[in-house]
Amino acid sequence: MKPKYTRRSILKNITLGSSAVLFSPSFSMASGCASGTGIGLKGNIHHSVSRWTFDDLSLEELCRAVKKIGFNAIDLTGPKDWPVMQQNGIFSSMCYTAGDNNLYKGLNNPDYHKKLIGEYLDVIPVMKKAGYKNLICFSGARTGMDDETGLNNCKAALEKILPAAEKSGVTMVMELLNSKIDHPDYMCNHTAWGVELCRRIGSENFKLLYDIYHMQISEGDIIRTITENHQYIAHYHTGGVPGRHEINASQELNYPAIMKAIVKTGFKGYVAQEFVPTYPNKLDSLREAIGICDV
Repeated sequence: MKPKYTRRSILKNITLGSSAVLFSPSFSMASGCASGTGIGLKGNIHHSVSRWTFDDLSLEELCRAVKKIGFNAIDLTGPKDWPVMQQNGIFSSMCYTAGDNNLYKGLNNPDYHKKLIGEYLDVIPVMKKAGYKNLICFSGARTGMDDETGLNNCKAALEKILPAAEKSGVTMVMELLNSKIDHPDYMCNHTAWGVELCRRIGSENFKLLYDIYHMQISEGDIIRTITENHQYIAHYHTGGVPGRHEINASQELNYPAIMKAIVKTGFKGYVAQEFVPTYPNKLDSLREAIGICDV
């Protein structure tokens, strides 16, 4: 079942401008992680939640909810969201640009390079000023393209972005998505392809977003894959398989075991809940998921 809400639907009218963003010089990823321990949370996992999965709530409502649960980060937000988040003491654990952020018109296609590179270069200094660290990017669709061409095209685009990212302490993070169910024809659909791109680029400021839901569908073998490739992973997303709903015992993944494996790698980034809640009170789903992952 595909999610009712799409990332694109919450990004149509984002506009970029430093005057629209409130900056707190003392607010950084370090402070976000430090305060993520929360009341009753163990602090081994830095928790977050994807904005689009709770877009029936206002952003301010979601900010208040996550603080009440005991963590302080929201994923997949753009410049228009940051003033509200900062007013509420909430960290943007994964950022969007102010552009379309289209999954299919991505870095593997030179036709989109000029637009995408411009958008990334525009938002990186804004992120630096706000103290944000992770900026999502996408491979794009294959549209008949072979792996080697896609790797070369992505590398060419990223090499024009990474000097600014490195200078600003921003990490470009490409998401791994399944092309079997949710995102047909998406190129970065297996860990091996994403890892190969990381190796070719050779920068600590380019890594992967390992979406556990998507990679269970694409390839399985989650814990071994994470253990062997953790140095290339900057961020994690969750979701129940099948269905992309709650991550409890109703689905096939053992999330406590996966979280323990992530902690064992020494991971210090964020794990963001990205399931589509089905409980009558959707925040009950979020509380449950945080408890499951708080190993």
